[in-house]
Amino acid sequence: MPLLRLGVSLQPRWPLDDGGSVLRAARRAEDLGFDHVAVGNRLLDSGFGLDTDPLVLLSAVAGATTRLRLLTSVLVAPYYPALVLANQAATLDVVSGGRLILGVGTGWNPDEFNAVGVPARERGARTDDHLAAAKALWTRRPADFDGPFTTLRAAHLGTPPLTPGGPPVWVGGHSNAALRRALRFGDGWYGTGADPAEVTDVRRRLHELSTDTGQADRLSLASAASLTPPGVPAAVPPPGRPLGGATPTPASVTDDLGQLTEAGLTACTLWLPVAAEHVEDAMEWIAAEVAPQLT
Repeated sequence: MPLLRLGVSLQPRWPLDDGGSVLRAARRAEDLGFDHVAVGNRLLDSGFGLDTDPLVLLSAVAGATTRLRLLTSVLVAPYYPALVLANQAATLDVVSGGRLILGVGTGWNPDEFNAVGVPARERGARTDDHLAAAKALWTRRPADFDGPFTTLRAAHLGTPPLTPGGPPVWVGGHSNAALRRALRFGDGWYGTGADPAEVTDVRRRLHELSTDTGQADRLSLASAASLTPPGVPAAVPPPGRPLGGATPTPASVTDDLGQLTEAGLTACTLWLPVAAEHVEDAMEWIAAEVAPQLT
């Protein structure tokens, strides 16, 4: 087993006339030994892939696989009423056999916030409210809760989660507010394109911001990173520096992942900026050339 758990993003623009292609890719990821698959949360066309609903797509992936963990990378918590978010996540936790990881963030896209009728200026406060309410619904029956945006009285969640306390929550973001949110509500921190120096800095800041001894140490650290394997054409430019550099080799990718592991990262989601028809080739290269060197 690799010391660093590798997952892959299911974000390419899958053909609409073959909806099963993304599920075949997920099954192939499971066969190749990947730890998880991830789906982002965009409501409007991002230009970077097929912008599916993460909870809907991961429910389909749950039915097509048996072992893969299922990561929302990340779900924009303010888009969902707290009760809806809690029940949908608990439902997926149940039907997947406890494989959901609820990656959450505050979001940023003003067009999407306008479209759903949520003021963008409230996104941080709403995220805190919704996570606190969800935790109450997952841990107490009945649940009472008073927040700025959610009020519950003797509430019994429609679907109690299978995982005690609810699915693990990975909180995304690099600001101090995001790190405080991870300490308060999270089981892990989730970054984007983090390098070893940033992972080290996040660990330091988590310890500085924590109020209890051991509070920061219980959090897992994970991040997404882009990778275009050699011989696989890129469909879109990768954001930032990809793993292994501009011309990756097994050695350079392994070295980058090793440095992230030494810095404290425990899981890495590989975002593959390739066309859908090349995703399996990219996964197979990683499984054959990189994963064995991480053990």
